[in-house]
Amino acid sequence: MPGVPAAPDMTTQPRPVYVIGGGPGGLAAAAALRARGVRAVVVEKSDEVGASWRRHYDRLRLHTTRRLSALPGLPMPRRFGRWVARADVVRYLEKYAEFHELEIVTGVEVTRLESDGNGGWTLHATGGRVLTAAAVIVATGYNHTPRLPDWPGREAYTGRLLHAADYRDPAPYAGLDVLVVGVGNTGAEIAVDLAEGGAARVRLAVRTPPHIVRRSTAGWPAQRTGILVRRLPVGLVDRLGALVARASVPDLSAYGLPRPSTGLYSRVGEGAIPVQDIGLIDAVRTGRVEPVAAVEGFEGPEVLLADGSRITPDAVVAATGYRRALEGLTDGLDGVLDERGRPRTHGARTPAQAPGLYFTGFSNPISGMFREMARDAEKIARAVQRQLRAPRG
Repeated sequence: MPGVPAAPDMTTQPRPVYVIGGGPGGLAAAAALRARGVRAVVVEKSDEVGASWRRHYDRLRLHTTRRLSALPGLPMPRRFGRWVARADVVRYLEKYAEFHELEIVTGVEVTRLESDGNGGWTLHATGGRVLTAAAVIVATGYNHTPRLPDWPGREAYTGRLLHAADYRDPAPYAGLDVLVVGVGNTGAEIAVDLAEGGAARVRLAVRTPPHIVRRSTAGWPAQRTGILVRRLPVGLVDRLGALVARASVPDLSAYGLPRPSTGLYSRVGEGAIPVQDIGLIDAVRTGRVEPVAAVEGFEGPEVLLADGSRITPDAVVAATGYRRALEGLTDGLDGVLDERGRPRTHGARTPAQAPGLYFTGFSNPISGMFREMARDAEKIARAVQRQLRAPRG
């Protein structure tokens, strides 16, 4: 167990580095900066760190191993097991902030950033606060604002419709007919949770068949494979992925879930990481989860599917993803975001037109989000340190 970090001398730093977001990416960046003697203040809009992890459904576990998911300076306890549960992730983040003695301000939301053009920043926050920063790290999270498609007839649907962000456990759905929309990791896991938790019927609406991988094979986690192949050519990884899938994952076409036509790594480039099997394959093969066509709209109590069929579920859980919601924060900073609202720069790179602005945690790599945020934190800390030492023009 590492010792408690020594308190750096920050008396000569009148303007701190502000870290926006008290999730794993923000806490890691603040700890890495503190270890280099740079004062970092975390600003979190909720009342506690790890807010998004507190809201996730109960069944959730990290899809990456404990050893490869630790943040800089503090391992995850062995008692958490190999696949860390949601509640233990929250405990770890709380302990991480305490262990590193991080300076955290809660209940304050930064609403807009303003650059001085020379690396310094002004942050406009709730309550009329105006904060001055030597640099800014935005770590507000990949899963920030739930995205619910504007399906025709959605507002008049007479069943229960909720986003996956509001799903906690299967108890309220016992004995009900439930449709889960979206077959990413969240949708797949919620569908299995409902099937195992007593729902009378569970259907899973699929627009694009996913790549399904085993979480681990003979003790070898899929994450380690993701790390090894991350820098290889896309075409090569696509071919390797197809070979592995045929050898390890059964063909579910007869059950309505065919193999995808696009290669695994090509899909990753489009933002769709593989679905780790934590029970979906068995649930589909046994009929406890029934794949159906994509949702096209609603009509009264009915859900209209892309194949022309209509179903009447009691509840619809939309695992339809999230928006980064950075547009307001970066209003006036032209070119910082791409056409999909994602930061154009990441990690230690800053926008040419916005020096001193860093982003972390806005990708979902197959090598593991926690691992990459930990690596980003160290790189960002080095870059910020260099920036602060450089003469200002």
